[in-house]
Amino acid sequence: MSTITTTSPAVGRPGPAGPGVLARVRAFDAKWLVIGLSVAFTVYIGVIPLVFLIWQSFRTPQTAAVDAVWTLANYVQAYGTGGNYRLFLTSLQFASGTAVFAFAIGTTLAWINERTNTPFKGVVFALSLIPLVIPSILFTVAWILLASPQIGIINLTLQNWLGFAQPPFNIYSLLGMVWVDGLHYSPMAFLLMTAAFRAMDPSLEESATMSGAGVLQVVRRVTLPMTWPAIVATILILFIRAIEAFEVPALLGLPVGIEVFTSAIYQAVHRYPSQVGLASAYAAALLVITSVGVYFVARLSGRGSKYATMTGKGFRPRQIDLGRWRWFTAALFVGYFLLIVVLPFAVLLWSSFQRFYTVPSAEALQNLTLDPYRFILGYPNLWRTVGNSLVLSFGAATVVMLVTSVICWIVVKTQIRGRWLLDNVASLPIVFPGLVLGLAIMIFYLNVDVGIYGTIWIMLIAYVTRFMPYGLRYSTTSMVQIHKELEESAAMCGASWTATFRRVILPLLKPGLLAGWIYVMIVSIRELSTSILLYSPDTQVISIIIWELWENGQYVELSALGVLFIIALFVLVLATQWIGRKYGIKE
Repeated sequence: MSTITTTSPAVGRPGPAGPGVLARVRAFDAKWLVIGLSVAFTVYIGVIPLVFLIWQSFRTPQTAAVDAVWTLANYVQAYGTGGNYRLFLTSLQFASGTAVFAFAIGTTLAWINERTNTPFKGVVFALSLIPLVIPSILFTVAWILLASPQIGIINLTLQNWLGFAQPPFNIYSLLGMVWVDGLHYSPMAFLLMTAAFRAMDPSLEESATMSGAGVLQVVRRVTLPMTWPAIVATILILFIRAIEAFEVPALLGLPVGIEVFTSAIYQAVHRYPSQVGLASAYAAALLVITSVGVYFVARLSGRGSKYATMTGKGFRPRQIDLGRWRWFTAALFVGYFLLIVVLPFAVLLWSSFQRFYTVPSAEALQNLTLDPYRFILGYPNLWRTVGNSLVLSFGAATVVMLVTSVICWIVVKTQIRGRWLLDNVASLPIVFPGLVLGLAIMIFYLNVDVGIYGTIWIMLIAYVTRFMPYGLRYSTTSMVQIHKELEESAAMCGASWTATFRRVILPLLKPGLLAGWIYVMIVSIRELSTSILLYSPDTQVISIIIWELWENGQYVELSALGVLFIIALFVLVLATQWIGRKYGIKE
């Protein structure tokens, strides 16, 4: 049998070609290709938009007659006047007020739920998850219909029943903004503080009670000092979520001239001519604020073990007997549920059966109609919009969880130098408010034309970027539970890295991957702030249609779409919970 030979340029004599090629092929490990692509993709979506956002903030706009130049004028215009100082102050007041209000409600209810004998607590905890399904824009619209000075049902009812000369509530105010956003984020505070109370050994509280301390003394001197890292972290998280909020400031603040950073960014981009540089300067300050908040949350999380009281020894707290007051605390839960779920959904449902919005009355009952639903079901491109929302949410969830599974493997299971930097880069988008991220991606793809601006691909990239950090947390939690010996055993049996990752790692990650996929899918399908600067007529999503209906004054049609959207989201959550139970996902 003849051997094919080739001339070796190194030594100038013939040698066998086959074995050398095969050796190089065998030496190539597909894992480095997967790792390289994942790292490149993470840097691409996490760093490059930030660089272009900062770059644009120091540039003047280019026109047909004038070239763009470097300048500080955007920052001077943004922060060099007293009016813009008020913008900074108003933003801090709104975010701080929202965080404190949401925390006060959520923590009070969490403590009652965990530490007292209030009845129906299991039902209360399950119901607390429902408000998380309602998109912020629909929650805000519902409260406008409830507490607007002109058409608000609560105001008109109190004026008619109690004889108020002026509407007692004005939702179009800074306090109104804090009220709506605080209520909307209070379930988050409830869940975070519930977890903190459950992780805390209540024996010190019981000792204080046995020593004669009253309930308020126990809370002030024992419970709050023991949980202060969780308290500060929760307030910081709520602050970050509030300062990046777009829907509430846009719908409640802009009509009466109350501006915060997000609404100022939106107006700068949408005015004529568009002031993208000014919007970037506003966005830079907002990035600094959110970055500082995220930094302190991370520091508190790292120091939380100093205040840990939960050990391996099982415990069951002795609940505080409130006596007859337990029915009062139960009434607090009922009132809270009315404010965040029943009233908002009921007013949208009522409005959706009217030809034009009117307050409930016997006369209005005679005018019930299905016309708003007929209008929505016949809305131009409705089904394309629904399809866009589903494609984006399913696509973003899938890409996020697949990429983060590789990133988590690199960070947790390897000794590659600089892996901590990869973790930080993948987590970087968490400091991007949704509107700022949309602005950064818009600027990047306007300057680097790769043919995706105005298509659904740019929105998919934005969604993947925005929710990458959340998928990372789900994947990391599961990855740290997988022992290295399982990979070593597969390798000893001759399995390649790709086979090991596909047949060992991914199946073991399944609960965390599915839980993360479900979360990213739900939050993606209701996303507005990132989409508002990137959509085109062919890439509209459901939240954009809701926004446009509101701007057009089509309140009853908006209500009909909102009711259908909330019901669809609720069914989707139930379906995903069923999937979670089937595959053993633990909340």
